[in-house]
Amino acid sequence: MRLHTLEFKERYRDLGVTFDEKLTFRDYIHEKVHKTYAMLGIIKRNFKYISINNFILLYKSMVRSLLVYCVSVWVPYKKGDIEVLEKVQKKATKIIPEVRHLPYMDRLKVCKLPTLHYRQVRGDMIEMYKILTGKYDADVTPKAIG
Repeated sequence: MRLHTLEFKERYRDLGVTFDEKLTFRDYIHEKVHKTYAMLGIIKRNFKYISINNFILLYKSMVRSLLVYCVSVWVPYKKGDIEVLEKVQKKATKIIPEVRHLPYMDRLKVCKLPTLHYRQVRGDMIEMYKILTGKYDADVTPKAIG
């Protein structure tokens, strides 16, 4: 029998998500925020007078998709992390000329967008419901539940 020594790493990247030794995902969150601000800059430069519907299409496909990639793995649970991520959406909604002057929550209502935190909590509740009601294949879900 051969013994293998495990190598210690401060950071590990798997499926595009950077895990740190304390599972804070702080570096990953900052990396994603930086990428989304860059994407918002591209949208802002190329679409000066964008309609609400066109903005929503661009935002959901090019910005929000980056922010929520694998969110069930790296769940932002600290208030500071949630605020940093929400700040991206707050800034994004200011790109739309018609709603720029409105408060953030009103901009979300006009755009029919939920907060990022609400989306994450809602998604978790939907997954829990599916697990508890047996919506998943019994061969795949663990037997310990229920």
